[in-house]
Amino acid sequence: MLTAGALFAIGGQLSAQAAPDTTNDPIKDMVGRLELEKYKATIKGLTTFGDRRQGTKRNRDAVDWIEAQLKSYGCPTGRIVYEFDQPAPRPPGAGRAGGRGGARPDAAQGGGRLRGIRARTGVNNDSLKQPDPAIRAIDTEQTPIGKTERQEVYCTKVGSTHPEEMYIVGGHMDGIGWGQAANDDGSGTAIVMELARIFSNPDVKTDRSIRFVLWNNEETGLNGARAYIAQRQALQGKEEPAGSGKYPEPKWLGMIQHDMMMWDHGMPRADGTVSPEQRPEADVNIEFAATSKFADEANKLAWFFQTSNEKYATDYPARVGQHMTNTDSDPFKDIVPALSLRENERGEQIGAGWDPNWHQPTDVYTLYTDKDFRLGLNAAQTTLSAIAKLTGATVVKK
Repeated sequence: MLTAGALFAIGGQLSAQAAPDTTNDPIKDMVGRLELEKYKATIKGLTTFGDRRQGTKRNRDAVDWIEAQLKSYGCPTGRIVYEFDQPAPRPPGAGRAGGRGGARPDAAQGGGRLRGIRARTGVNNDSLKQPDPAIRAIDTEQTPIGKTERQEVYCTKVGSTHPEEMYIVGGHMDGIGWGQAANDDGSGTAIVMELARIFSNPDVKTDRSIRFVLWNNEETGLNGARAYIAQRQALQGKEEPAGSGKYPEPKWLGMIQHDMMMWDHGMPRADGTVSPEQRPEADVNIEFAATSKFADEANKLAWFFQTSNEKYATDYPARVGQHMTNTDSDPFKDIVPALSLRENERGEQIGAGWDPNWHQPTDVYTLYTDKDFRLGLNAAQTTLSAIAKLTGATVVKK
């Protein structure tokens, strides 16, 4: 069950959010601080580390860079340290975890039914398919086989009245495919970082805490998110030291993931090609898992986010779906209400080849236009406004 605080946030504030008056609205003020050029600059900074494949030096360097950025915002950081046992590469054609595998050809991962034209999907492991020699050189180092250490970074906005409760906002910083992982998932990582920047402004106060997490090892099976749960779940709501009013791991009220935020160009054509332009009816997909233990609460949370989008997002609407899967919110779904925001339905659309750059060398910064970047910015507007409401955010006027 949701806590009283979460029920208040999702239920009581829904009626307040429906009011059209935005006079002296602190949420509108905060959303207005999101800027397209800053969002693009954060993605571009991430792409200087290539695809950030887990286990490599470029991945470790990217973690250090992310942490430095978060600290520069004034957001206190921490790290999760864990071990990952990298198996030997599979033979060609054997597939990978999270791919189509042996699923029915008409079944979407996580539920639902595949419709329309399908294009091939997969992971590019051929370095020669990357035409840019500079990117190819950055991506050369591959993950070492066997058990080695991994790290991921987070930062926390501490609530002023309920520091013992928090929402988790995440995106994964690792990628694959011999590109720059600009969309998967530089676009989601940049959203989390931009939200951390704005919530860390000195004049922004929240009643509840917010943790911004940049997961590692998503591409190997959500291992960074699983490591966080394994290490931190039992610590929830425990004051440390006793009587200090400090909670290293506040109680989780919900988890919101951002994974591939920029490409909504429509269904592939009959020949497998896709439109080079973002479709005018592009939208932000807000997904929850209808099969989870917290399905009812997650459904309410999803519609709360949709209403926030309707009120505060500038360009693209949001739609709600019930087949969240294969992303870092998945390990949380039976612990707390969990959502995933993304560019398309994960199973029915992305799994059917609607994003031809997924895990490919074409996922580079220069591929995307402002229309694409703006879809990601609208997802940031959606999450910022919803989380600001849920945590009781205010802007303190001087």
